Amino acid sequence: MALKPNIQIAQRGRPLGSSFSQWVNFRLVPFAAFLLHRVLMATLRVERQGFEAVDQLVKQDERFVLCFWHRRLVMMPLAYPFRRRDANRETRGVAILSSDSKDGERSAATWRWYGIHAVRGTTGHSGAQALVKMIQIVKQGWDLGITLDGPRGPRQEAKPGVIAVSRKTGAWLVPVCVAYERAWQLNTWDAMLVPHPFSKVTVRYETPFQHEDPARDDLATKALEGQLNAMETWAEVGRG
Repeated sequence: MALKPNIQIAQRGRPLGSSFSQWVNFRLVPFAAFLLHRVLMATLRVERQGFEAVDQLVKQDERFVLCFWHRRLVMMPLAYPFRRRDANRETRGVAILSSDSKDGERSAATWRWYGIHAVRGTTGHSGAQALVKMIQIVKQGWDLGITLDGPRGPRQEAKPGVIAVSRKTGAWLVPVCVAYERAWQLNTWDAMLVPHPFSKVTVRYETPFQHEDPARDDLATKALEGQLNAMETWAEVGRG
């Protein structure tokens, strides 16, 4: 992985401050966050449920979209323990949708240390453009990880874009939830959860499915929302 990834919003002419400020905000801070995240992750006891079906998709060279709520984002890299290549043997993995903003750039720069590729845009602002980008990235051989209520909510209300991605690319949709035995709840719009060190973490996958009927996009979105909310209830009651 490149040690100096491009700062995309700088290329679009947005003022980001001095060179030193850019280095601190988009190099040093993301790297420090990555190191802290890796240390915390190393302390966790991880269990996976329903993993076999997703692993089978990888073995069959199928593409899929991990669908989850924003509050479960912190440890979602645990849901993607794969190393993939496309037909040309080029490295492929998982891509995420990251907002086209300074905060989005910091987030993208942090996840990039994990080999997670950022597709810039949101499902709210310029949603059609974000949808086109997601479709393109799947066709290029990447999987996707999408927070269906992100990046600003409303909390636990699914946006429809991911259903269209499956319909237009044939990608499988995989509802997933990362449950924590013990966690801090942050005072954020999504009530973000951060696991305590040395906690048990359970990654639960529901059965993968595809969506093909454009007339049922809204119904499929609501059904997926219901699945994720049922998993949220499970995570809160059972704590993994």
